[in-house]
Amino acid sequence: MNVDSLLAELADEIRVCPKCRLAQTRTNAVPGAGQTSATLMFVGEGPGEQEDLSGEPFVGKSGQLLSRELEKIGISRGEIFITNIVKCRPPQNRTPLTDEIAACNDWLSAQIALIDPKFIVPVGGPSLQTLISKNLRITKARSNVFRKDGILFIPILHPSAALRAPETMKLFLEDLANLKDFLSREIADDEITDMDEGKSKGVCPPSQDAPEEGGNLSLF
Repeated sequence: MNVDSLLAELADEIRVCPKCRLAQTRTNAVPGAGQTSATLMFVGEGPGEQEDLSGEPFVGKSGQLLSRELEKIGISRGEIFITNIVKCRPPQNRTPLTDEIAACNDWLSAQIALIDPKFIVPVGGPSLQTLISKNLRITKARSNVFRKDGILFIPILHPSAALRAPETMKLFLEDLANLKDFLSREIADDEITDMDEGKSKGVCPPSQDAPEEGGNLSLF
């Protein structure tokens, strides 16, 4: 079975997933969408209202902003894969809880393993802390490069935060400009923070005390 078929099968399983309480309130689970052989993968926090209604990721105002600004730096939605750390909408768009994120870890891990991207862009604080380290904060880690399990991670601010504040919008656009720069050249070793040094692999459940956009978790 090829990668396309495996991802499609995985998506079908996600759509009927009963693993956490979010299954009880969702309209549709949102597995993710995009190029299955993408070298670039975006991972956000969770579906919002429009995503829940449509079953497609990043189609609301935040997603439209992200798509529009990506086009401006030469990246189309068709050439990336985009998903979230949780596949069902948390009620009232609240931050996903620890056990909800943990319940989705197998789905996200499988997607990453199948797609095998060269770069992953954590979008916002919860994704950053899920994918890289629960000790990181998006305000400090944004526009930096991290290496973990052979993948380069380049965190950016969440477009929803950019829509709420003009100053954050400037930083969000700066993040995308920096992303374009990193993708257009060889990234030097001294620009990369290696997260694998002296660390073992394994999923680490998040704490709930982070003030920035949500929970903490470490994937892999």
